[in-house]
Amino acid sequence: MSQSNQKSLLQKTSTENSCLNFISVKDVADINGMVSKALSYKANPFLDRHLGADKRIGLLFLNPSLRTRLSTQVAATNLGMEAIVFNVDKEGWALEFEDGAIMSGTTVEHVKDAAPILGQYFDILCIRTFPSLKNREDDYSELVINSFMQYAGIPIVSMESATLHPLQSLTDIITIQENLNKFPLLEKRKPKVVLTWAPHVKPLPQCVANSFAQWITAWGEAEFVITYPEDYELSSAYTKGATILHDQDAALEGADFVYVKNWSTYTDYGKIYSNDPAWMLTQEKLKLTNSAKVMHCLPVRRNVELSDEILDSSNSIVTQQAGNRVWAAQAVLSELLNKQ
Repeated sequence: MSQSNQKSLLQKTSTENSCLNFISVKDVADINGMVSKALSYKANPFLDRHLGADKRIGLLFLNPSLRTRLSTQVAATNLGMEAIVFNVDKEGWALEFEDGAIMSGTTVEHVKDAAPILGQYFDILCIRTFPSLKNREDDYSELVINSFMQYAGIPIVSMESATLHPLQSLTDIITIQENLNKFPLLEKRKPKVVLTWAPHVKPLPQCVANSFAQWITAWGEAEFVITYPEDYELSSAYTKGATILHDQDAALEGADFVYVKNWSTYTDYGKIYSNDPAWMLTQEKLKLTNSAKVMHCLPVRRNVELSDEILDSSNSIVTQQAGNRVWAAQAVLSELLNKQ
């Protein structure tokens, strides 16, 4: 049975335009409903194959992508949409986003001029952009994605922004839900989910960690712990409700799911203070857990962020997690199409 007539699982939160958007968990009215919808698409990918007939989706990349790009294209195709990909950083004009800018430098076209045209070309517009990691105020203002929401006039989907990665986070909850039956005692308690910092060779954004924390706490169906070395705190806007520990071993004790991710410093913005290899997850550390399932958003630096012995073990669910990106995107796109 088609899902196209069901109650909307998204809600309008932005005042930038009159459309539904998918930018953060705040745009979701029912997280469990979205998870159920995604899993029903996983069971039957072409359930609503005519929902997007004669509709176009634009995928604009200001930064590279593998899983996000391909999974969103597959999801759109499953719904009957035509997907058009455009790499703005390589194929298009350099865009200006500052209001009132005197464009005498390297930028050639203002978003005020580009976005309304894209709004005429497409029915849904997906944007991927990364932070500069140079100026926290600029990055956390989300100028790029907010500008497209303001001027495009059509639904905007974040394929990762400076602060959040909502498609990844919905995927993460889908994957946790799929694996809950692997822990027979969970009917008596909530699963313990641990987000642990990992070493990396370069500074990375906080967006995946921010987003996962935001979604897990909004979901409210897990005991949630974040562990990281001192000075790697995240914005409290995203971590409120989580237990914060600087002792990784204590955090891992009894964990059912361990999400491994690096992020750079937030307070002294975009820095690497420590690259302590002792924070890499190993089988020895996993013995502290409840034979936890291990997650990572990928790409992963093997034997830096995560050991081979973990990634190649039965505890790793990173491949399942990455595969679920299609169904998360398909659930979101179908909700937006239902309201057009």
